[in-house]
This record gives sequence, structure tokens and C-alpha cells, in this order.
Amino acid sequence: MLAWTVTTMKVTTMRTKGQFSQGLLYATYGFWLLFFVMAPLALLLWQSLMSIDGHFTLSNYATFFTSGTYLTMAFNSVFYAALITLATLLISYPTAYLINQLKYKQFWLLLVILPTWINLLLKTYAFIGLLGHNGIINQGLAIFNIAPKQLLFSDWSFMLVAAYIEIPFMILPIYNALAEIDPVLSAASQDLGASRWQTLRRVIWPLSMPGVKSGVQAVFIPSLSLFMITRLIGGNRVITLGTAIEEHFLVTQNWQFGATIGMVLILAMVITMLLTREK
Repeated sequence: MLAWTVTTMKVTTMRTKGQFSQGLLYATYGFWLLFFVMAPLALLLWQSLMSIDGHFTLSNYATFFTSGTYLTMAFNSVFYAALITLATLLISYPTAYLINQLKYKQFWLLLVILPTWINLLLKTYAFIGLLGHNGIINQGLAIFNIAPKQLLFSDWSFMLVAAYIEIPFMILPIYNALAEIDPVLSAASQDLGASRWQTLRRVIWPLSMPGVKSGVQAVFIPSLSLFMITRLIGGNRVITLGTAIEEHFLVTQNWQFGATIGMVLILAMVITMLLTREK
């Protein structure tokens, strides 16, 4: 009887500690969510509903949605983000599939992750050194008596650099999804007469769709608000909403309209997450 009582007390104590730890975890998460997510969003929304002189107004939104310039910027943001996402997907899916078949897959995956440890600004300036008028590529062309080419400040150079930077964030979720697929399913498909291409299209691709959707989110959403690459690589030839936000916050000091554009971008990001969510 005494032993049973002691055991019951121990179980109760452990349960109480577990509930306390779980409550502490929820409280910490709630604190983080409130002060570092909800509060900044609320401040941004509040700024977007204010005029420069501090009065409540909806004119900022009216200006945005009736301005051809800003609507064009919004279209450019979505268009280039979609192109970057498509380019990274076309490169990343075969790469992730190949890595998943290799013997030392963790080593090759590490090589994919390594570029993400380098500062974004450093990687951007590295491409300036490659594509610049006196860069490595033009120096190589000079060996063959080819005149230097203007490789920077173009749409394709912006796409190249943006896709290179975003590729690891597409590869990782696709690789994880592929790694979770039971190899028995592929073997069963081929035993039933399916070719490798049919197995890939009808078995592997559908089962890896959660990783593809996660990769699309991880690439498309940040690509909507790019501004540093558009300035340094694109030479402001590619004008997006991210560039407009930078201008209003740092140059014109019109924080209210910059916050309005930021809220529009957040809305676009939410729509993207809803379209690519797991059903």
C-alpha cells in the first residue's frame, strides 16, 4: 500500500512538472508571437492608416490602388517572384532528387547549405565582381579579343543572382520530402511495369508535393520584397514594391505610404501561403 502511494505521488509530481513545462513553453511562444509578430504588424497597420500630419485616413490605400505606377510595381513584384520561383524549382527538383540517390547524400546536402552561411550582401558583391565591366567574365572574354559586355544592370542578371541565392531554400524542403518517401513504393511501381519516368511522374512527384509547396513558399514570399539585389545587380531597371518601400522609408521619409505598401506585400504573402497550404 505504501509503495502504491509513493508511486502515485511520483506520477502526480511528474505530471505537474510536465504541465508546468508545457505552460511555460506556451507562455514563451505567446510572448514572442505578441511582441515580435503581432505588435510590429499592428504598428505597420496603424502607420498605413495615418496621414503625414497624423490624422486617420484611407487615402494611402486609395492612392496605391488607383496609381498605375504602384500597380505596375505590384505586377512586377509578382511576375519576377514567379519567374524566380519557377527557375529555382526547375533546377532544385532534379538536384534534390539526384542528391537523394547519392551515397554520401549528407555531404552533398551540406555543400548546398554552405552558401546560406554567407552574408547576402557579400554574395551580391561577389556577383558584381563576376559580371562587372572589369569583372572576371569580361577579363576572360578579353583573352579571345572579345569586347567587354554589359552584363550587370539587366533583367537576366537580376534573375540569375536572385535564383542563385534562393536555390538552397527550394532544395532543402524538396530533399526532405523525397527522403521521406518509402523506396518500396518506387520498386513496386517498376515491378508493375512502370518506367522510371512514369514512376517519377505518378509516384514520386505527387508524394513530394508537400516539399514543393514549402519550397515555393520559402522562395516566392521573400522574392516579392527584394530590393537590394534590384538596386545593386538590376541597377533599378527592375522596380518592385520592395524598392518602393525602401525609397519611402529611407529617402522620402513618407513612412505612412511605405507602411501601406508593406501591408499590401503582407497581404500578397498571406494569399501565397493560403494557396500553397496543405489541404
